[in-house]
Amino acid sequence: MSTPETALTLESELLVVQEAARFISRGESPETTIQSILRLLSQLLGLNRGRVLLVDPRTRMLSIRYAYGLTDAERARGRYAIGEGVSGRVFETGQVAVVQDVDDEPTYLTRAVARDVLPQEPVAFIALPIQKREDTIGVLAVHRLRQRERPFRRDIALLQTISTLIAQVLRVNDLVAERTAQLLSENRLLKNRLESRGASYGIIGQSPALHQAINQTLQVASTKTTVLLLGESGTGKERFARMQHVASKRSDGPFVSINCAAIPANLLESELFGHEKGAFTGAQRVKKGRMELADGGTLFLDEIGDLDLELQAKLLRVLEYKVVQRVGATRDIPVDVRIVAATHQNLQEAVNDGHFRLDLFYRLNVFPIRLPPLRARTGDVQILARHFLNAANQEFGRNQVFGPGALEQLNGFGWPGNIRQLENLIKRAVLMSAESMIRRDLIAEIIREEQGIRQPGIGTGGTEPGGMPTVSFDEPTTVPSAGRPVPAPVAVAGPIATHFDTAPPGMRPYARVRQDERGKIEQALRHHHGNKTRAALSLGLTPRQLRYRLVKLGIEEG
Repeated sequence: MSTPETALTLESELLVVQEAARFISRGESPETTIQSILRLLSQLLGLNRGRVLLVDPRTRMLSIRYAYGLTDAERARGRYAIGEGVSGRVFETGQVAVVQDVDDEPTYLTRAVARDVLPQEPVAFIALPIQKREDTIGVLAVHRLRQRERPFRRDIALLQTISTLIAQVLRVNDLVAERTAQLLSENRLLKNRLESRGASYGIIGQSPALHQAINQTLQVASTKTTVLLLGESGTGKERFARMQHVASKRSDGPFVSINCAAIPANLLESELFGHEKGAFTGAQRVKKGRMELADGGTLFLDEIGDLDLELQAKLLRVLEYKVVQRVGATRDIPVDVRIVAATHQNLQEAVNDGHFRLDLFYRLNVFPIRLPPLRARTGDVQILARHFLNAANQEFGRNQVFGPGALEQLNGFGWPGNIRQLENLIKRAVLMSAESMIRRDLIAEIIREEQGIRQPGIGTGGTEPGGMPTVSFDEPTTVPSAGRPVPAPVAVAGPIATHFDTAPPGMRPYARVRQDERGKIEQALRHHHGNKTRAALSLGLTPRQLRYRLVKLGIEEG
């Protein structure tokens, strides 16, 4: 049989939910909406000093983002590592915690609110996880007097509803932020394309080093001068060669390219110069070589440093006399072709070592253009990353955006594979991301895998052969998202009746799987009753890293 007090409590609870829904429907900022909801909890139900704690993407610590009844100083002090204190452990486990007397709970830290600020009678503390799907994204916590007629289970039931509403507010805010970031990214990309001289040729970027290379390329495009493109693998040498062709008076002619390192030496001569019928076994018809096919246009010889000495002599003859002779032929064929060559090698050293002809080097090195590596193109990594993300979204039918800190994570890498490596990394991130936002942790994980690839002098804090300083980079650490099933709420007396593991706030860097890990992994799985997510956290691993070790070590998941 209900009492007047019970009826009043039910009415107050219903009013809190109704008003909370009304605040959300207004579409105001999360700060205004959540603070208004916390104010209702305090004024109507005595659930005081309400706060919402979220993970700070910069420090990977829980901090008080929204609150009612706390001073600015108290909000600033409310920072906890994952697993630290009551709030940190609620986030870590995804479980509800009820401390009926904060004076009797050793894990209650009194960090944000000092004990002498609270009433001088038993004060309780309730903390619940805020969840998005199965992932814990924050913590909702309140104080209340222990000696109240209203039972704890009613407060927990109401707070669970409020935490669900707050999760929706945060989700909508994330969606708006994602869409805004996407529009800003598209606007920046469009601005870059309008402002950059190379954008019309498919070369994207705004760094001074890139603009210098573009200006040199366009400066010589209208001449007949042989151009030598120098740069590391993946810096876009073929794209610059195409720009050279399109911007020249030969743009109506053919653009023909060949990679001298990709074709065996015994076939490369036929590919370059063509052959007559019967010139060798299998030559059943006359074939024009790339030189003839490029007549009236441009021939791009990529990786010219891999050309053997005999073919170098024949190429020199083409440059000097403008004629080619097919394999098996005796007559010369005149060609009008402009040569653009490219290499990642140091041709001067190749000449000194006897691997490259000095006379050919001088004929090719009339106008050398050095293409900057990606690590030397200040600010271009983010521009290119947005461009590749848009392209990958179209290719794979996705609608991904970069989350907070993801682009900054890309800036700290040395990029030994340059633009090609960045493009492939973005594609992989789009395919691996299960959400609409590519998170910083995913980028950090992919970069850790890529750090095993080094070119001499890159990523080691030294200098390249050309004297350009290289970039050293530290391996980032990450904290996994705490996605866990939520057990039924239980009101407990005294200390929290749930066992918590002490886990480090950061994950350990990538390491090879060792046989001596088996015992620790099996013990963690037993301790957490087979829950792989919690076992991974206690071991300082991501769930992905733990699953990999289970397979490698042959550990039965059951």
